[in-house]
Amino acid sequence: MRAAVVLLPGLNRDRDMIAALTKVSGKPPVTVWETDQKIPDVDLIVIPGGFSYGDYLRCGAIAARMPVMRAVKEKAAKGVMVMGVCNGFQILLEAGLLPGALMRNQSLKFVCREVKLEVANANTAFTRNYQPGQIIRCPVAHHDGNYFADAETLKQLEGEGQVVFRYAEGTNPNGSVNDIAGVISSSGNVLGLMPHPENLIEAAHGGADGRALFESVLGKAA
Repeated sequence: MRAAVVLLPGLNRDRDMIAALTKVSGKPPVTVWETDQKIPDVDLIVIPGGFSYGDYLRCGAIAARMPVMRAVKEKAAKGVMVMGVCNGFQILLEAGLLPGALMRNQSLKFVCREVKLEVANANTAFTRNYQPGQIIRCPVAHHDGNYFADAETLKQLEGEGQVVFRYAEGTNPNGSVNDIAGVISSSGNVLGLMPHPENLIEAAHGGADGRALFESVLGKAA
């Protein structure tokens, strides 16, 4: 599979994401910039974490209105896989590619630590190499990761299996409703999550719990 990574001013996890995709797929992803109006033919588009445009207005609000995001939306509508991590998740929400919103952490403090995640839905292209209910380790680093959605949206997300990851074993770092850490679109090809799986894919990271996500979406066997 061929992947692309979106580069935006203020993102600081792009190199981590590029390294993860390269290690798992065996080839580096292409990169696209905020002013690009077209994205090459790829199978996966990833928006990494950081602080796009300094998080002015709202996290991801400016980035979501850049020309490249119109191209991302066009690709997503055609079924191309799209993943946003941390600030990338915020951007996908602001762009309307996923439901809900991310608010300031309940503690009102920046959180940077390891958490535990439950794989709430292992029947997706992003999680097929995990087991249902599996508990994995994953680092987080965010200030606005408190996921919220209205009651009707939550009912749909829970009922349709669109909650893919939850914070497990009391490790919810931000107050997210229903311990939600990651959601997928109703079409199944757009995933957003706050934790950083790209930072736990090999022994040098202290573990490889995040690797199966990349192996899943890149079509690698478990």
